[in-house]
Amino acid sequence: MRVLVTGASGHIGSAVLPELRQAGHEVVGLVRSDASAEVVAHLGAEVVRGDLADLDGLRRAAAAVDAVIHLAFDHSNVAPTAFVEATNADHAVVRAFGDALAGTGKTFIGVGVAPTGDPERDAVITANPRSAVASTVVGLNERDVRAILVAVPPVTHSSKDRHGFLPRMIGIARRTGVSGYVGEGANRWPAAHTLDVGRLFALALDKAPGGSQLVAAAEEGVPVREIAEAIGQHLGIPAASVPAEHFQEFPFIGLDIAMPNAETRALLGWDPVHPGLIADLARYF
Repeated sequence: MRVLVTGASGHIGSAVLPELRQAGHEVVGLVRSDASAEVVAHLGAEVVRGDLADLDGLRRAAAAVDAVIHLAFDHSNVAPTAFVEATNADHAVVRAFGDALAGTGKTFIGVGVAPTGDPERDAVITANPRSAVASTVVGLNERDVRAILVAVPPVTHSSKDRHGFLPRMIGIARRTGVSGYVGEGANRWPAAHTLDVGRLFALALDKAPGGSQLVAAAEEGVPVREIAEAIGQHLGIPAASVPAEHFQEFPFIGLDIAMPNAETRALLGWDPVHPGLIADLARYF
């Protein structure tokens, strides 16, 4: 297949591209800058210049391929208003791709979590503004698009990770001299190595039926206290329970979610092989 990838030079995209090429696909990376173009070309993909704000350009790019894997999202600002703005922009991108692919039977793979039918879990899912984007992706199956959702874990870790949960938590610990967690730190963060996540996207393209909800978490949930203690050991500072205000710039510290992965493993034959979160923390120091 000829596959268009957005965010192709990014944290996850740069792991997805080699997996797609190894599986025999012709890969096109959408890039905006010279630096991104260099990364994508180095990974052996075709470079196509474009901007996510140019919706007509996105429609044309999607019409010229067999599948779209949409990974780009602005994670630079976690402030609530900025996150909502980034989500709204992403929703417009998904709609544009959907319009281009509708009626073709082509594939669209997006990032998100669909409602599960479990009221407790769904309350967490729908509280995230990105839930509306996930619903739009799911709805593409009714428009003759093979649409697939991949739930990427909140901690996707490796040497490629520059702006995720771990760098933010480590940065706060360095600045304050304490590696903190809230309450007992029993809340859980699902996790996976970036390279294992990249492998899952390639398997999804080749194997997943339309309407699939895949889970890219190798570890279903790691207690935040264990993460804080490991960070403290690496930095030589204490780990301790702190007030939530300690993390004013990082509102996701209290996130508590588990991401069961047995169905995804069975469906795709996905077997994560790279280091887990705690073992991989050493790369961040």
